[in-house]
Amino acid sequence: MKGILLLNGEPYPYPIATEGALVYCCDGAYSWAKGKVRIDKNVGDFDSLDEVPVPAPEEIYPSEKNFTDGEIALFKLIYAGVTELEIYGGGGGREDHFIGNLHLLYRAHVSGVKCRMFNKDSVIFAGSGKIELNSIRGKTLSVLPFGAPLHIMDSSGLKYSYPEVIGYGECRGISNVAVSDRAFVEVEGVALVIINGGEV
Repeated sequence: MKGILLLNGEPYPYPIATEGALVYCCDGAYSWAKGKVRIDKNVGDFDSLDEVPVPAPEEIYPSEKNFTDGEIALFKLIYAGVTELEIYGGGGGREDHFIGNLHLLYRAHVSGVKCRMFNKDSVIFAGSGKIELNSIRGKTLSVLPFGAPLHIMDSSGLKYSYPEVIGYGECRGISNVAVSDRAFVEVEGVALVIINGGEV
């Protein structure tokens, strides 16, 4: 099952396909998503919103809590059985929230959920094993270690070869270029992959 998570970062400017998906909207994301995206549930403390969202929330969480609104919504979507998740509105805004949203990608990945964050000019996801990178010829991409050193087993279709290991805290995986319609990187560990160049 496909899930869509709408967050209160930079509004996503492109159409969002919701057919067959379970759509959860977090707090202030309602301001940019209402009238644009079908919303199945509104989730959060709603401290960033000056109106009651539709549909009305089943529960309003306290503003002082141990989890972000996005984290709560992610848990709910995983519990509901989603196997594929798209996040919109996760970039821009406060840097601490953006970094936290990257960690939602990690949490989804280790929970067995294929998850991608779509921003205005990039797509970001966490991946392991053989990571297929198709239909991105000419686009810039970065592959970074996520949580621990990243071992590069193999790669193809990219302008630059990767080192055997990218240490955690190193930036050696930034700014590669796809030179083929079909590219891949095979890794041991968890990679944070950023594809730049507009809507993907």
